[in-house]
Amino acid sequence: MALRGTFGALALVVACILPTGVVSLWPIPTALETGTTPLTLAPYFNFEVAVPGAPADLIEAVAQAKYYLETDKLGRLVVGRGSNDTLALKGAKSLSSLKLALTEGAKVDSISAESVKPLGTRSEEYILTIPEDGSPATLTANSTLGLYRGLTTFGQLWYYYGGETYTLTSPIDITDAPAYPFRGFALDTSRNFFPITDLTRTLDAMSWVKINTFHWHITDSQSFPLMVAQYPELAINGAYSAEEMYSESDVQYIVAYAAARGIDVLLEIDTPGHTAIIGTTYPDYVACFDASPWATYANEPPAGQLRFALPEVMNFTASLLSSVAKTLPSYYFSTGGDELNTNCYTDDYPTQQQLNATGWTLNDALNIFTETTHGALIAEGKTPIVWEEMVLDWNLTLSNETIVMVWISSEDAAAVAEKGYRIVQAPSNYFYLDCGAGEWLGDDPTGNSWCDPFKTWSEAYTFDPLANLTEAQYELVLGGEQLLWAEQSGPQNLDPIVWPRAASSAEIFWSAQQPGGAPLNVTEALPRLQDIRYRMVQRGLNPIQLQPQWCALRPDACDLYA
Repeated sequence: MALRGTFGALALVVACILPTGVVSLWPIPTALETGTTPLTLAPYFNFEVAVPGAPADLIEAVAQAKYYLETDKLGRLVVGRGSNDTLALKGAKSLSSLKLALTEGAKVDSISAESVKPLGTRSEEYILTIPEDGSPATLTANSTLGLYRGLTTFGQLWYYYGGETYTLTSPIDITDAPAYPFRGFALDTSRNFFPITDLTRTLDAMSWVKINTFHWHITDSQSFPLMVAQYPELAINGAYSAEEMYSESDVQYIVAYAAARGIDVLLEIDTPGHTAIIGTTYPDYVACFDASPWATYANEPPAGQLRFALPEVMNFTASLLSSVAKTLPSYYFSTGGDELNTNCYTDDYPTQQQLNATGWTLNDALNIFTETTHGALIAEGKTPIVWEEMVLDWNLTLSNETIVMVWISSEDAAAVAEKGYRIVQAPSNYFYLDCGAGEWLGDDPTGNSWCDPFKTWSEAYTFDPLANLTEAQYELVLGGEQLLWAEQSGPQNLDPIVWPRAASSAEIFWSAQQPGGAPLNVTEALPRLQDIRYRMVQRGLNPIQLQPQWCALRPDACDLYA
Protein backbone atom coordinates (compact mmCIF):
# COMPACT_ATOMS: atom_id res chain seq x y z
CA MET A 1 0.00 0.00 0.00
CA ALA A 2 1.32 3.45 -0.84
CA LEU A 3 2.13 5.61 2.15
CA ARG A 4 -0.04 8.48 0.96
CA GLY A 5 -3.11 6.27 1.15
CA THR A 6 -2.21 5.16 4.64
CA PHE A 7 -1.55 8.75 5.64
CA GLY A 8 -5.08 9.91 4.86
CA ALA A 9 -6.72 7.14 6.86
CA LEU A 10 -4.52 7.50 9.90
CA ALA A 11 -4.85 11.27 10.00
CA LEU A 12 -8.56 10.87 10.61
CA VAL A 13 -8.18 8.80 13.75
CA VAL A 14 -5.26 10.38 15.58
CA ALA A 15 -5.79 12.64 18.54
CA CYS A 16 -6.90 16.11 17.53
CA ILE A 17 -5.17 17.87 20.38
CA LEU A 18 -1.42 17.93 20.95
CA PRO A 19 -0.80 15.52 23.83
CA THR A 20 0.10 17.15 27.12
CA GLY A 21 3.80 16.86 27.86
CA VAL A 22 4.93 16.22 24.29
CA VAL A 23 7.32 19.14 23.91
CA SER A 24 10.19 17.47 22.11
CA LEU A 25 9.21 17.60 18.44
CA TRP A 26 10.11 20.40 16.02
CA PRO A 27 8.55 20.78 13.53
CA ILE A 28 5.38 19.30 14.97
CA PRO A 29 4.14 16.32 12.90
CA THR A 30 1.01 16.37 10.81
CA ALA A 31 -0.62 13.68 12.93
CA LEU A 32 0.49 12.58 16.38
CA GLU A 33 -0.86 10.19 18.97
CA THR A 34 0.95 9.38 22.21
CA GLY A 35 0.40 7.61 25.50
CA THR A 36 1.70 7.91 29.04
CA THR A 37 3.82 4.77 29.39
CA PRO A 38 7.55 5.14 30.15
CA LEU A 39 9.88 3.35 27.73
CA THR A 40 13.66 3.16 27.76
CA LEU A 41 16.16 2.54 25.00
CA ALA A 42 17.90 -0.78 25.50
CA PRO A 43 21.70 -0.61 25.88
CA TYR A 44 21.89 -2.84 22.82
CA PHE A 45 19.39 -0.79 20.78
CA ASN A 46 20.00 -1.03 17.06
CA PHE A 47 18.57 0.13 13.75
CA GLU A 48 17.44 -2.55 11.32
CA VAL A 49 17.68 -1.26 7.76
CA ALA A 50 15.27 -3.48 5.81
CA VAL A 51 15.92 -1.68 2.52
CA PRO A 52 17.32 -3.86 -0.27
CA GLY A 53 20.55 -2.39 -1.58
CA ALA A 54 20.41 0.42 0.97
CA PRO A 55 22.39 3.39 -0.40
CA ALA A 56 25.50 4.54 1.42
CA ASP A 57 24.01 7.83 2.56
CA LEU A 58 21.10 6.02 4.24
CA ILE A 59 23.57 3.85 6.12
CA GLU A 60 25.48 7.00 7.09
CA ALA A 61 22.24 8.67 8.22
CA VAL A 62 21.46 5.71 10.46
CA ALA A 63 24.95 5.88 11.95
CA GLN A 64 24.43 9.61 12.60
CA ALA A 65 21.06 8.93 14.26
CA LYS A 66 22.68 6.31 16.48
CA TYR A 67 25.42 8.75 17.41
CA TYR A 68 22.87 11.40 18.44
CA LEU A 69 20.97 8.86 20.54
CA GLU A 70 24.18 8.06 22.38
CA THR A 71 25.50 11.58 22.79
CA ASP A 72 22.52 13.98 23.04
CA LYS A 73 21.98 13.13 26.72
CA LEU A 74 19.39 15.87 26.99
CA GLY A 75 17.72 16.20 30.36
CA ARG A 76 14.02 16.99 30.27
CA LEU A 77 13.24 20.69 30.59
CA VAL A 78 11.57 20.44 33.98
CA VAL A 79 12.74 21.34 37.45
CA GLY A 80 15.23 18.64 38.36
CA ARG A 81 15.98 17.91 34.66
CA GLY A 82 14.46 14.43 34.93
CA SER A 83 15.48 13.41 38.44
CA ASN A 84 11.82 12.87 39.30
CA ASP A 85 11.42 10.41 36.41
CA THR A 86 13.52 7.67 37.98
CA LEU A 87 10.63 6.10 39.85
CA ALA A 88 8.48 5.94 36.74
CA LEU A 89 11.30 4.27 34.82
CA LYS A 90 11.64 1.39 37.28
CA GLY A 91 10.31 -1.68 35.56
CA ALA A 92 9.80 0.15 32.25
CA LYS A 93 10.02 -1.88 29.08
CA SER A 94 13.00 -1.34 26.79
CA LEU A 95 12.97 -0.68 23.08
CA SER A 96 15.57 -2.82 21.35
CA SER A 97 15.24 -1.80 17.70
CA LEU A 98 13.79 0.47 15.04
CA LYS A 99 13.09 -1.15 11.68
CA LEU A 100 13.38 1.06 8.60
CA ALA A 101 11.52 -0.01 5.49
CA LEU A 102 10.17 1.41 2.26
CA THR A 103 6.61 0.84 1.13
CA GLU A 104 6.05 -2.01 -1.28
CA GLY A 105 7.11 -1.12 -4.79
CA ALA A 106 9.01 2.01 -3.75
CA LYS A 107 12.13 2.76 -5.77
CA VAL A 108 15.36 2.62 -3.81
CA ASP A 109 17.38 5.74 -4.47
CA SER A 110 19.89 7.67 -2.39
CA ILE A 111 18.85 10.43 -0.02
CA SER A 112 21.10 12.72 -2.05
CA ALA A 113 19.31 11.98 -5.30
CA GLU A 114 15.88 12.38 -3.70
CA SER A 115 16.86 15.71 -2.13
CA VAL A 116 17.53 17.50 -5.40
CA LYS A 117 14.46 16.39 -7.33
CA PRO A 118 12.13 19.13 -8.59
CA LEU A 119 9.89 20.75 -6.01
CA GLY A 120 6.64 18.89 -5.68
CA THR A 121 8.16 15.53 -6.64
CA ARG A 122 10.20 14.85 -3.49
CA SER A 123 8.71 12.27 -1.16
CA GLU A 124 9.38 13.36 2.44
CA GLU A 125 6.40 11.72 4.20
CA TYR A 126 6.84 8.90 6.71
CA ILE A 127 5.05 6.88 9.40
CA LEU A 128 6.74 6.20 12.74
CA THR A 129 5.31 3.76 15.29
CA ILE A 130 6.79 3.06 18.73
CA PRO A 131 4.89 0.45 20.78
CA GLU A 132 4.76 0.66 24.57
CA ASP A 133 5.61 -3.01 25.18
CA GLY A 134 9.19 -2.91 23.93
CA SER A 135 8.44 -4.65 20.64
CA PRO A 136 10.31 -3.25 17.63
CA ALA A 137 9.48 0.25 16.46
CA THR A 138 8.90 0.80 12.76
CA LEU A 139 9.66 3.62 10.37
CA THR A 140 8.09 3.41 6.91
CA ALA A 141 8.35 5.80 3.97
CA ASN A 142 8.06 5.97 0.20
CA SER A 143 11.68 7.06 -0.19
CA THR A 144 15.00 7.15 1.61
CA LEU A 145 14.42 10.89 2.04
CA GLY A 146 11.23 10.11 3.94
CA LEU A 147 13.16 7.66 6.10
CA TYR A 148 15.69 10.41 6.79
CA ARG A 149 12.96 12.79 7.95
CA GLY A 150 11.57 10.06 10.19
CA LEU A 151 14.99 9.39 11.71
CA THR A 152 15.19 13.08 12.57
CA THR A 153 11.87 12.88 14.41
CA PHE A 154 12.83 9.65 16.19
CA GLY A 155 15.96 11.29 17.58
CA GLN A 156 13.96 14.12 19.17
CA LEU A 157 11.77 11.84 21.26
CA TRP A 158 14.34 10.79 23.85
CA TYR A 159 15.63 12.27 27.09
CA TYR A 160 18.44 11.22 29.39
CA TYR A 161 18.91 10.96 33.12
CA GLY A 162 20.98 8.76 35.36
CA GLY A 163 22.29 6.53 32.61
CA GLU A 164 18.88 5.95 31.00
CA THR A 165 17.67 7.21 27.62
CA TYR A 166 13.89 7.26 27.73
CA THR A 167 10.51 8.68 26.81
CA LEU A 168 7.47 9.01 29.05
CA THR A 169 4.93 9.10 26.22
CA SER A 170 4.75 5.68 24.59
CA PRO A 171 3.04 4.35 22.59
CA ILE A 172 3.81 6.89 19.87
CA ASP A 173 2.21 6.97 16.43
CA ILE A 174 3.30 9.66 13.98
CA THR A 175 2.19 10.21 10.41
CA ASP A 176 3.96 13.16 8.89
CA ALA A 177 4.38 15.07 5.63
CA PRO A 178 5.40 18.63 4.76
CA ALA A 179 2.77 21.25 4.07
CA TYR A 180 5.04 23.08 1.59
CA PRO A 181 7.81 21.73 -0.66
CA PHE A 182 10.24 24.66 -0.18
CA ARG A 183 11.60 25.26 3.33
CA GLY A 184 14.76 27.31 3.21
CA PHE A 185 17.48 29.22 4.94
CA ALA A 186 19.48 31.89 3.08
CA LEU A 187 23.02 32.91 3.96
CA ASP A 188 25.06 35.74 2.45
CA THR A 189 28.75 34.77 2.23
CA SER A 190 29.89 37.87 0.36
CA ARG A 191 29.71 40.70 2.89
CA ASN A 192 31.73 38.52 5.24
CA PHE A 193 33.26 35.12 4.55
CA PHE A 194 32.16 31.91 6.27
CA PRO A 195 34.52 28.91 6.24
CA ILE A 196 33.31 25.52 5.09
CA THR A 197 33.07 24.24 8.66
CA ASP A 198 30.53 26.95 9.48
CA LEU A 199 28.46 26.01 6.47
CA THR A 200 28.45 22.30 7.30
CA ARG A 201 27.50 22.99 10.90
CA THR A 202 24.64 25.15 9.66
CA LEU A 203 23.51 22.43 7.27
CA ASP A 204 23.46 19.96 10.14
CA ALA A 205 21.23 22.26 12.16
CA MET A 206 18.97 22.84 9.17
CA SER A 207 18.47 19.10 8.80
CA TRP A 208 17.45 18.76 12.46
CA VAL A 209 14.38 20.92 11.77
CA LYS A 210 13.69 19.57 8.27
CA ILE A 211 14.77 22.65 6.30
CA ASN A 212 15.37 21.40 2.77
CA THR A 213 16.91 24.31 0.84
CA PHE A 214 20.18 26.15 1.42
CA HIS A 215 19.87 29.44 -0.47
CA TRP A 216 23.52 30.38 -0.90
CA HIS A 217 23.91 34.07 -1.75
CA ILE A 218 27.53 33.51 -2.61
CA THR A 219 28.57 36.80 -4.29
CA ASP A 220 27.73 40.48 -4.03
CA SER A 221 29.27 43.92 -4.56
CA GLN A 222 31.69 43.53 -1.65
CA SER A 223 33.41 40.29 -2.67
CA PHE A 224 33.36 37.47 -5.21
CA PRO A 225 34.60 34.43 -3.26
CA LEU A 226 33.41 31.84 -5.81
CA MET A 227 36.13 30.29 -7.96
CA VAL A 228 34.75 29.73 -11.47
CA ALA A 229 36.99 27.66 -13.75
CA GLN A 230 36.11 29.65 -16.84
CA TYR A 231 36.57 33.00 -15.04
CA PRO A 232 39.16 32.47 -12.28
CA GLU A 233 40.12 36.14 -12.16
CA LEU A 234 36.75 37.01 -10.64
CA ALA A 235 37.73 35.28 -7.40
CA ILE A 236 41.44 36.04 -7.64
CA ASN A 237 40.65 39.76 -7.83
CA GLY A 238 37.34 39.74 -6.00
CA ALA A 239 37.80 37.56 -2.92
CA TYR A 240 38.98 39.18 0.31
CA SER A 241 42.03 36.90 0.27
CA ALA A 242 43.24 33.61 -1.18
CA GLU A 243 42.08 31.95 2.04
CA GLU A 244 38.58 33.41 1.70
CA MET A 245 37.48 31.66 -1.46
CA TYR A 246 35.20 28.75 -2.26
CA SER A 247 36.96 26.47 -4.72
CA GLU A 248 34.98 24.31 -7.11
CA SER A 249 35.73 21.33 -4.88
CA ASP A 250 34.50 23.29 -1.84
CA VAL A 251 31.18 23.97 -3.57
CA GLN A 252 30.82 20.34 -4.63
CA TYR A 253 31.58 19.24 -1.08
CA ILE A 254 28.87 21.52 0.33
CA VAL A 255 26.39 20.36 -2.32
CA ALA A 256 27.07 16.70 -1.50
CA TYR A 257 27.07 17.29 2.27
CA ALA A 258 23.74 19.10 2.02
CA ALA A 259 22.10 16.52 -0.26
CA ALA A 260 22.98 13.68 2.11
CA ARG A 261 21.05 15.62 4.77
CA GLY A 262 17.97 16.18 2.65
CA ILE A 263 18.95 19.68 1.51
CA ASP A 264 19.09 21.14 -1.99
CA VAL A 265 21.62 23.95 -2.60
CA LEU A 266 20.12 26.93 -4.41
CA LEU A 267 23.00 29.10 -5.56
CA GLU A 268 22.48 32.79 -6.22
CA ILE A 269 24.70 35.05 -8.31
CA ASP A 270 22.84 38.35 -8.08
CA THR A 271 22.69 40.32 -11.34
CA PRO A 272 22.71 42.90 -12.77
CA GLY A 273 22.85 44.83 -9.49
CA HIS A 274 25.04 43.89 -6.52
CA THR A 275 27.94 43.31 -8.91
CA ALA A 276 30.43 46.11 -8.22
CA ILE A 277 33.19 43.61 -7.42
CA ILE A 278 33.14 42.33 -11.01
CA GLY A 279 34.60 45.72 -11.93
CA THR A 280 37.92 44.75 -10.35
CA THR A 281 38.32 42.21 -13.16
CA TYR A 282 36.16 43.65 -15.94
CA PRO A 283 36.06 47.43 -15.39
CA ASP A 284 34.37 48.02 -18.75
CA TYR A 285 31.45 45.83 -17.72
CA VAL A 286 30.44 47.81 -14.62
CA ALA A 287 28.73 51.20 -14.48
CA CYS A 288 29.31 53.73 -11.66
CA PHE A 289 32.10 51.53 -10.33
CA ASP A 290 33.01 52.67 -6.81
CA ALA A 291 31.31 56.00 -7.53
CA SER A 292 30.95 58.63 -4.82
CA PRO A 293 28.76 59.48 -3.07
CA TRP A 294 27.84 55.82 -3.11
CA ALA A 295 24.32 56.51 -1.77
CA THR A 296 23.41 58.18 -5.08
CA TYR A 297 24.16 55.01 -7.01
CA ALA A 298 23.60 52.05 -4.67
CA ASN A 299 21.70 50.88 -1.60
CA GLU A 300 24.97 50.24 0.21
CA PRO A 301 28.67 50.66 -0.60
CA PRO A 302 30.37 50.07 -2.93
CA ALA A 303 28.47 51.36 -5.94
CA GLY A 304 28.65 49.45 -9.20
CA GLN A 305 26.23 47.53 -11.44
CA LEU A 306 26.62 45.55 -14.63
CA ARG A 307 26.20 47.53 -17.87
CA PHE A 308 23.46 45.13 -18.86
CA ALA A 309 22.54 47.05 -22.03
CA LEU A 310 25.86 46.13 -23.67
CA PRO A 311 25.81 42.91 -25.75
CA GLU A 312 29.21 41.82 -24.46
CA VAL A 313 27.97 42.12 -20.87
CA MET A 314 24.84 40.13 -21.68
CA ASN A 315 26.94 37.36 -23.21
CA PHE A 316 29.49 37.40 -20.38
CA THR A 317 26.80 37.16 -17.71
CA ALA A 318 24.97 34.35 -19.50
CA SER A 319 28.23 32.46 -19.86
CA LEU A 320 29.16 33.01 -16.20
CA LEU A 321 25.80 31.85 -14.89
CA SER A 322 25.59 28.79 -17.12
CA SER A 323 29.17 27.74 -16.41
CA VAL A 324 28.36 27.66 -12.69
CA ALA A 325 24.84 26.24 -13.01
CA LYS A 326 25.94 23.27 -15.09
CA THR A 327 28.13 22.05 -12.21
CA LEU A 328 25.18 21.89 -9.77
CA PRO A 329 22.52 19.16 -9.45
CA SER A 330 19.74 21.50 -8.34
CA TYR A 331 16.97 22.27 -10.80
CA TYR A 332 16.98 25.87 -9.56
CA PHE A 333 19.33 28.85 -9.83
CA SER A 334 18.80 32.40 -8.61
CA THR A 335 19.79 35.39 -10.72
CA GLY A 336 18.68 37.90 -8.07
CA GLY A 337 17.58 41.12 -9.77
CA ASP A 338 16.90 43.31 -6.72
CA GLU A 339 17.72 46.91 -5.91
CA LEU A 340 18.69 48.15 -9.36
CA ASN A 341 19.67 51.81 -9.10
CA THR A 342 18.62 53.70 -12.23
CA ASN A 343 20.77 56.76 -11.40
CA CYS A 344 23.77 54.58 -12.11
CA TYR A 345 22.66 54.14 -15.72
CA THR A 346 21.35 57.65 -16.28
CA ASP A 347 24.85 58.95 -15.58
CA ASP A 348 26.67 56.15 -17.47
CA TYR A 349 27.89 57.14 -20.93
CA PRO A 350 28.34 53.60 -22.42
CA THR A 351 24.82 52.63 -21.33
CA GLN A 352 23.24 55.80 -22.69
CA GLN A 353 25.21 55.45 -25.91
CA GLN A 354 23.87 51.92 -26.40
CA LEU A 355 20.29 52.93 -25.59
CA ASN A 356 20.45 55.83 -28.04
CA ALA A 357 21.96 53.66 -30.77
CA THR A 358 19.32 50.94 -30.44
CA GLY A 359 16.31 53.02 -29.48
CA TRP A 360 15.85 50.85 -26.40
CA THR A 361 14.55 52.03 -23.08
CA LEU A 362 16.33 50.86 -19.97
CA ASN A 363 13.47 48.41 -19.45
CA ASP A 364 13.92 47.07 -22.99
CA ALA A 365 17.61 46.48 -22.32
CA LEU A 366 16.91 44.75 -19.02
CA ASN A 367 14.35 42.55 -20.72
CA ILE A 368 16.84 41.44 -23.37
CA PHE A 369 19.52 40.91 -20.71
CA THR A 370 17.15 38.77 -18.65
CA GLU A 371 15.97 36.76 -21.64
CA THR A 372 19.62 36.10 -22.50
CA THR A 373 20.76 35.07 -19.02
CA HIS A 374 17.63 33.11 -18.16
CA GLY A 375 17.72 31.46 -21.56
CA ALA A 376 21.22 30.19 -20.80
CA LEU A 377 20.04 28.76 -17.49
CA ILE A 378 16.95 27.15 -18.98
CA ALA A 379 19.21 25.54 -21.59
CA GLU A 380 21.07 23.92 -18.68
CA GLY A 381 17.79 22.58 -17.29
CA LYS A 382 17.50 25.17 -14.54
CA THR A 383 14.45 27.10 -13.38
CA PRO A 384 15.32 30.76 -12.73
CA ILE A 385 14.50 32.35 -9.37
CA VAL A 386 14.36 36.14 -9.00
CA TRP A 387 13.67 38.77 -6.36
CA GLU A 388 10.28 40.48 -6.48
CA GLU A 389 11.38 43.69 -8.25
CA MET A 390 11.87 41.75 -11.46
CA VAL A 391 8.10 41.31 -11.74
CA LEU A 392 6.79 44.28 -9.75
CA ASP A 393 9.11 47.13 -10.78
CA TRP A 394 9.98 46.14 -14.35
CA ASN A 395 7.96 44.95 -17.34
CA LEU A 396 9.93 41.85 -18.31
CA THR A 397 9.13 38.74 -20.31
CA LEU A 398 9.88 35.93 -17.88
CA SER A 399 9.26 32.23 -18.23
CA ASN A 400 6.01 31.17 -16.61
CA GLU A 401 8.08 28.71 -14.57
CA THR A 402 10.09 31.51 -12.95
CA ILE A 403 9.89 31.54 -9.15
CA VAL A 404 9.71 34.88 -7.34
CA MET A 405 11.08 35.56 -3.86
CA VAL A 406 9.00 38.14 -1.98
CA TRP A 407 11.30 40.08 0.33
CA ILE A 408 10.49 43.80 0.61
CA SER A 409 7.23 43.26 2.46
CA SER A 410 4.82 40.43 3.11
CA GLU A 411 2.17 42.67 1.53
CA ASP A 412 3.82 42.24 -1.88
CA ALA A 413 2.94 38.56 -2.23
CA ALA A 414 -0.54 39.39 -3.48
CA ALA A 415 0.80 41.50 -6.35
CA VAL A 416 3.21 38.75 -7.40
CA ALA A 417 0.46 36.14 -7.20
CA GLU A 418 -1.78 38.37 -9.30
CA LYS A 419 0.77 37.99 -12.09
CA GLY A 420 0.59 34.21 -11.78
CA TYR A 421 4.10 33.47 -10.58
CA ARG A 422 5.03 30.88 -7.99
CA ILE A 423 6.21 32.41 -4.74
CA VAL A 424 8.81 31.79 -2.06
CA GLN A 425 7.95 33.84 1.02
CA ALA A 426 11.00 35.68 2.39
CA PRO A 427 9.54 38.92 3.75
CA SER A 428 11.96 41.22 5.53
CA ASN A 429 9.27 42.33 7.98
CA TYR A 430 9.11 38.78 9.38
CA PHE A 431 12.08 36.71 8.24
CA TYR A 432 15.23 38.87 8.06
CA LEU A 433 17.52 37.69 10.84
CA ASP A 434 19.95 40.63 10.56
CA CYS A 435 17.36 43.28 11.43
CA GLY A 436 17.64 45.20 14.69
CA ALA A 437 21.41 45.14 15.09
CA GLY A 438 21.81 48.91 14.68
CA GLU A 439 23.38 50.89 11.85
CA TRP A 440 26.58 49.44 10.39
CA LEU A 441 27.49 52.46 8.27
CA GLY A 442 30.17 54.74 9.67
CA ASP A 443 29.60 58.34 10.72
CA ASP A 444 25.98 57.65 11.68
CA PRO A 445 25.99 57.18 15.47
CA THR A 446 22.21 57.50 15.90
CA GLY A 447 21.29 55.31 12.94
CA ASN A 448 19.39 52.05 13.08
CA SER A 449 19.19 49.10 10.73
CA TRP A 450 16.85 49.73 7.80
CA CYS A 451 14.56 46.89 8.82
CA ASP A 452 14.28 47.51 12.56
CA PRO A 453 13.21 46.09 14.91
CA PHE A 454 14.85 42.75 15.72
CA LYS A 455 12.68 39.93 14.38
CA THR A 456 12.03 37.61 17.30
CA TRP A 457 11.26 33.94 16.76
CA SER A 458 7.72 34.56 17.95
CA GLU A 459 7.09 37.42 15.52
CA ALA A 460 8.38 35.29 12.66
CA TYR A 461 6.19 32.42 13.87
CA THR A 462 3.04 34.49 13.44
CA PHE A 463 3.61 34.81 9.69
CA ASP A 464 0.73 33.57 7.56
CA PRO A 465 2.01 32.37 4.15
CA LEU A 466 -1.45 32.69 2.62
CA ALA A 467 -2.40 36.13 3.93
CA ASN A 468 -4.04 38.45 1.37
CA LEU A 469 -4.16 35.70 -1.27
CA THR A 470 -7.25 34.21 -2.82
CA GLU A 471 -7.89 30.51 -2.36
CA ALA A 472 -7.12 30.01 -6.05
CA GLN A 473 -3.68 31.55 -5.46
CA TYR A 474 -2.73 29.35 -2.50
CA GLU A 475 -1.09 26.77 -4.74
CA LEU A 476 1.37 29.41 -5.99
CA VAL A 477 3.04 29.52 -2.55
CA LEU A 478 5.89 27.00 -2.64
CA GLY A 479 7.07 27.79 0.89
CA GLY A 480 9.49 30.22 2.43
CA GLU A 481 12.77 30.92 4.17
CA GLN A 482 14.47 33.02 6.80
CA LEU A 483 17.57 34.91 5.72
CA LEU A 484 20.80 36.27 7.15
CA TRP A 485 22.46 39.17 5.34
CA ALA A 486 25.97 39.29 6.71
CA GLU A 487 26.94 42.97 6.96
CA GLN A 488 27.32 42.45 10.72
CA SER A 489 27.72 38.69 10.85
CA GLY A 490 30.53 36.19 10.50
CA PRO A 491 31.64 32.86 11.93
CA GLN A 492 31.75 34.37 15.41
CA ASN A 493 28.03 35.07 15.68
CA LEU A 494 26.52 32.79 13.03
CA ASP A 495 24.97 30.27 15.41
CA PRO A 496 23.30 32.65 17.86
CA ILE A 497 21.94 35.05 15.24
CA VAL A 498 20.40 32.22 13.21
CA TRP A 499 19.38 29.65 15.82
CA PRO A 500 16.88 28.82 17.03
CA ARG A 501 15.03 31.65 15.24
CA ALA A 502 15.38 30.02 11.81
CA ALA A 503 13.42 27.07 13.15
CA SER A 504 10.32 29.28 13.20
CA SER A 505 9.84 29.21 9.44
CA ALA A 506 10.85 25.56 9.36
CA GLU A 507 7.72 24.71 11.33
CA ILE A 508 5.48 27.19 9.49
CA PHE A 509 6.28 25.55 6.17
CA TRP A 510 6.51 21.93 7.33
CA SER A 511 3.56 21.81 9.72
CA ALA A 512 1.34 24.81 8.82
CA GLN A 513 -0.95 23.86 11.72
CA GLN A 514 -1.05 21.75 14.86
CA PRO A 515 -2.08 18.09 14.72
CA GLY A 516 -5.84 18.10 14.41
CA GLY A 517 -5.96 21.40 12.56
CA ALA A 518 -5.61 24.07 15.24
CA PRO A 519 -3.58 27.11 14.13
CA LEU A 520 0.04 27.38 15.17
CA ASN A 521 0.46 29.62 18.21
CA VAL A 522 3.47 30.86 20.12
CA THR A 523 2.25 29.75 23.56
CA GLU A 524 2.07 26.12 22.50
CA ALA A 525 5.27 26.35 20.46
CA LEU A 526 7.64 27.92 22.99
CA PRO A 527 8.28 24.81 25.16
CA ARG A 528 8.99 22.79 22.02
CA LEU A 529 11.35 25.43 20.64
CA GLN A 530 13.13 25.51 23.98
CA ASP A 531 13.53 21.76 23.72
CA ILE A 532 15.07 21.81 20.25
CA ARG A 533 17.28 24.72 21.29
CA TYR A 534 18.68 22.79 24.25
CA ARG A 535 19.16 19.73 22.02
CA MET A 536 21.09 21.91 19.56
CA VAL A 537 23.42 22.86 22.40
CA GLN A 538 23.98 19.18 23.19
CA ARG A 539 24.96 18.68 19.56
CA GLY A 540 27.60 21.41 19.61
CA LEU A 541 25.67 24.37 18.26
CA ASN A 542 25.68 27.76 19.99
CA PRO A 543 22.08 29.02 19.68
CA ILE A 544 20.95 32.14 21.51
CA GLN A 545 19.05 31.78 24.77
CA LEU A 546 15.33 32.35 24.42
CA GLN A 547 14.66 33.05 28.11
CA PRO A 548 16.27 32.62 31.51
CA GLN A 549 16.67 28.91 32.24
CA TRP A 550 14.24 29.33 35.14
CA CYS A 551 11.54 29.97 32.52
CA ALA A 552 12.65 27.14 30.24
CA LEU A 553 12.19 24.68 33.12
CA ARG A 554 8.72 26.03 33.90
CA PRO A 555 6.70 26.20 30.68
CA ASP A 556 4.22 29.10 30.61
CA ALA A 557 5.44 30.52 33.94
CA CYS A 558 7.04 33.48 32.16
CA ASP A 559 4.15 34.25 29.82
CA LEU A 560 3.11 37.92 29.88
CA TYR A 561 -0.10 37.30 31.82
CA ALA A 562 0.92 34.21 33.79
